[in-house]
Parts: sequence; C-alpha cells; structure tokens
Amino acid sequence: MDDNEQLEMFSSVRDLGFVQFLLADLHDDLPERVARFRQLADLSLSMGANGTMLSGGQATYQAWQEARSSFVLGNYIATVMLCQGLAEHLLASFLEMAAPLPPKVSFHETLKRSLAAAIITDTDADDLKRLMQLRNPLSHFRSMDDPANLTRRMLNTGVMVDDHLRADASFALSMAVRLLSLPSFRVDG
Repeated sequence: MDDNEQLEMFSSVRDLGFVQFLLADLHDDLPERVARFRQLADLSLSMGANGTMLSGGQATYQAWQEARSSFVLGNYIATVMLCQGLAEHLLASFLEMAAPLPPKVSFHETLKRSLAAAIITDTDADDLKRLMQLRNPLSHFRSMDDPANLTRRMLNTGVMVDDHLRADASFALSMAVRLLSLPSFRVDG
C-alpha cells in the first residue's frame, strides 16, 4: 500500500476541525446541560457539607462519578444503569463490613438484608426495586409486547422516548443521592 492509499484510510479532518465539532456539540445542548447540572447540585445538598462515605471501593466511586457526568451530558441510559450499580455496590459493601456476604449476592437479597439491618426503609426498598425495573429492560432484551420495553412505553403513553429516559435518569439520580444521604453513609461533623 502506498502513502496515498494509506492517507485515504484516515479522516481528513484536522485538529481544528475536531475542535469545531466539539464546540458545536457543547453549544447545542448547553442550556439543558446547565439545567441538569443545577438539578444535580440541588439534589446533592441533602448529602451534607461533610460529604458521604462511599463503601464499595473504586466500583462505587466510579459509578457515582460517571452517573453524575452521564446525567449532565444527557446520557440517560448510562445514568440509570450506573445508579443501579452504585446502589448494589454501596449497600452490599456496607453490609459486608458487618458480616460476610456470599461471593455473588443478588440485589433482592441485598435489599432484604439492608431492610433487616435498618439501613434502608420500606419506601427506599420499593424505590430501589423500581430502579431495578427501569434498568433491567435497558440491560436485557424485552420484546415489543413487554410493557417495560422502551418503545412500548412510548406507544402506550404517547410520551417520547427521550422524555421517558430523562425522567428515568432523574429518578435514578435522585435515588442514588437519597441513598448517599442516609445516616449510614452521610458523614456528619
């Protein structure tokens, strides 16, 4: 392959062209991103001035970091999935500090044990189950006949997919903040 053929394999866009694409991308959704950032900031006030203990190590920490940035950037499916993963790691790792858990503990078992240990309330458990029900059809195939299928939800409600996803992500993020604000995780000075 000669040099000319090799060059045709690569993009002709130069660095300045990429900067133009990036600026256009950042500009197009800027007001909505600022609004989502403000929503995140308002939600996070409940976590207290001294912060939150993130049990669960790097998986919990990264899930929290990425869930926040995904929400602000409008990556709603990622936000839902990350928040549900955050909840699983946070609760199971906290339980494990008191007593060993099975090597692979189910989320239902984690919720049951978290309720028994009074880490979460019945309302928290119900909302965490709802979060799991939002995540599952995003992770696992659902046919169009399944009411949890995203397209089916849109058709049944007449609400656009983006609006469903935005609401689901907003709920997921508020649930994550609510968990992190619980007395077991909140760091009070």
